[in-house]
Amino acid sequence: MDLVEFQGKQLFARNGVPVPPPGDIARTVEEAVTSAERILGGGTSAVVVKAQVKVGGRGKAGGVRLARSVEEAREAAEAILGLDIKGHEVRVLYMEPASDIVEEYYLSVMHDRVNKGDLIICSRQGGVDIEEVNRTDPDAVVKRQVVPSERVDGLSRTVALEIVTQADLPVEVRESAADLLVALFGAYLAEDATLAEINPLIRTPDDRVVALDAKVSLDENAAFRHGELAEWRIDGIDGDDPLETRAREQGMQYVKLDGDVGVLGNGAGLVMATLDVVAQNGGRAANFLDVGGGASAESMAASLKLVLSDPAVKSVFINIFGGITRGEDVARGVLGALEQLGEFPQQLIVRLDGTNAEEGRRILEEAAHPSIIPAPTMQEAAALAVASARSAA
Repeated sequence: MDLVEFQGKQLFARNGVPVPPPGDIARTVEEAVTSAERILGGGTSAVVVKAQVKVGGRGKAGGVRLARSVEEAREAAEAILGLDIKGHEVRVLYMEPASDIVEEYYLSVMHDRVNKGDLIICSRQGGVDIEEVNRTDPDAVVKRQVVPSERVDGLSRTVALEIVTQADLPVEVRESAADLLVALFGAYLAEDATLAEINPLIRTPDDRVVALDAKVSLDENAAFRHGELAEWRIDGIDGDDPLETRAREQGMQYVKLDGDVGVLGNGAGLVMATLDVVAQNGGRAANFLDVGGGASAESMAASLKLVLSDPAVKSVFINIFGGITRGEDVARGVLGALEQLGEFPQQLIVRLDGTNAEEGRRILEEAAHPSIIPAPTMQEAAALAVASARSAA
């Protein structure tokens, strides 16, 4: 689960990571004006109007503006609300007191799947894409692997100081930057995050370091340890698609994507492979949906209804591998689901494999349902699904 900036800063603050003075959330221009009046009336020279969307590149897209007066804040709010940033419509603003900046750095902690541990990245060059810095000036980026045995008691201050020193952060801020890194790593662990990124980490005129931005991703598999996780879901924050919300409420593993081939399978690994095969055949998946181990008519109907309710879906690729669930049960489940759903225009390309797959395919072929196209292999099914989507477009 990704957080937007103001949520990430709240998470940082409660874990001891220095952040700017708190600002206000605004959903309308008038709310933004009221906030600007409060902030500017408190003696701050300017207010920053920031789009709250779960995507990077806000500044380049015009989603972050500095306002030195209430009227400028009004104009900024009018310009940003409704702005499209990489497909995300801005519906929420964060109004924050402007900070005095001497220098900008980069700092992050993230889960490293390849090395089965954590990765800390630090650079003296902040405020820009770290990938670009790494490409053009790799020596300016310090990467430190942290294996599980090293993080039992959190990140040691000695290691933190080594990292910021190697990154060549100014001597004046190294001690405070090391303290902040220890706190950031602690927040990363305590909140079960997979990413905790600060870009930029700023140096103020009095040599403090402050997280001016916050990008945080939380591991939803650890939600049972965090009862407050639901509080992070806020109406109007783009990124939690309505279909994803509906799926979550029904206990489904669903992720909305940007293609037109609906994908439905049993098992996360199989569904991931299905997305790849669709792409290899020149198509784009509209979603990721793992129906789990069961394939009853009820579960298939609920899953299909969810996928088909996406107007972008032009065809559906149902990819089931029968293990404990037998092929004939899957076939009957699909047919039963269609009886519940009634008519719809999309073609369903069904590939069955595994236990009693031949019997399942026989049942589907004999049913001769006009919406079902049985396919013997993943490649053939993917090609049919992509072709069907194109013809329906």
